[in-house]
Amino acid sequence: MTYEDLRGKVVLVTGGSRGIGRAMALAFLGAGARVAVNYKTHEAAARDLRQKAGSDLGIFQADVSVREEVKNMFLEIKKSFGDVDVLVNNAGVMKTSTIDSFDEKLFMDMFRVNVLGTIYCTLEALPAMKKKHHGSIVNVTSNAVLGTAVAGTTYYAMTKAAVMMFTRRLAFEGGSNGIRANALAPGWTETDMTVAGRAEEEVAKTKRSYVEKTSLGYVGKPEDMAKLALFLASDDSWPMTGQMLVADGGRLDNLSHSL
Repeated sequence: MTYEDLRGKVVLVTGGSRGIGRAMALAFLGAGARVAVNYKTHEAAARDLRQKAGSDLGIFQADVSVREEVKNMFLEIKKSFGDVDVLVNNAGVMKTSTIDSFDEKLFMDMFRVNVLGTIYCTLEALPAMKKKHHGSIVNVTSNAVLGTAVAGTTYYAMTKAAVMMFTRRLAFEGGSNGIRANALAPGWTETDMTVAGRAEEEVAKTKRSYVEKTSLGYVGKPEDMAKLALFLASDDSWPMTGQMLVADGGRLDNLSHSL
C-alpha cells in the first residue's frame, strides 16, 4: 500500500525516538508525510533519527505528562510544519509489580504518561482537526488490555485499558467532526525498552516464552507495528473508528475471551 492520502500530512508520533515509535516515524516519512517526533530524554537518539531522515522530520522535546510542555510542543510543531493531521499517541512507560506490592508513585508515573499524556496531546490536536473536519488519532495500547497471564502487569494493564476506553469515547465524540480514533495493541515487542538492562540469556529466554505463547510463534517487531499504524492513520482504514487492532501473534494465555 502507498497511502497516498498521507503525503504532505503532518504526523506527530510521541515517544518516537526509539523502538516502536521510531519505526512508526520512519514509516510515515516513507509514505510522504512530514513527521514530528516527540521525545522526552533520549536526545541523542532523536538527533540521530533527524540526521538520517532529513528535513521532513523534526524532533520536539516535551514530557507529555506535563500539559504546559505539550501545549508548547504543539506551538513549535505548527511553526515548523503546520497543524497536526495525524496524532499517534505512542509514548508510554511500564512498571511491573504484583497487586499487593502496589507503589502509588510508580502507578502515578505510568498513569501520567500513559493516560494523561494521551489526553493532553489529543486535546491539543483536536481544534485543528475539527476545523478541517478531518483527522486521525492512533492510540498505542497493549494486548495487556485483554488480560494476559503475565505476572506483574496488572496496574500497567489498567492504564492501557483506560486508553482503550478513551479511544472509544473519542471516536464517539469526534465522529461528527470527521475525526477517527483507533487503537493499536502490540504484544511483547523487542525494543530498547523491553530488553534494557537484561542479560542476553534472559532476553533469549523471554523471546522463547513468547514464541510458545502465540499461535504464530511470534515475537513482536517494531516494523510490524509501524505498518499497522500507517493503515489505521490513513483513509484506507475508513470507516474504522473506535476499534482496537491486537497485533500479538495470537496470544494463547488470555485470562478471558471477552473484552
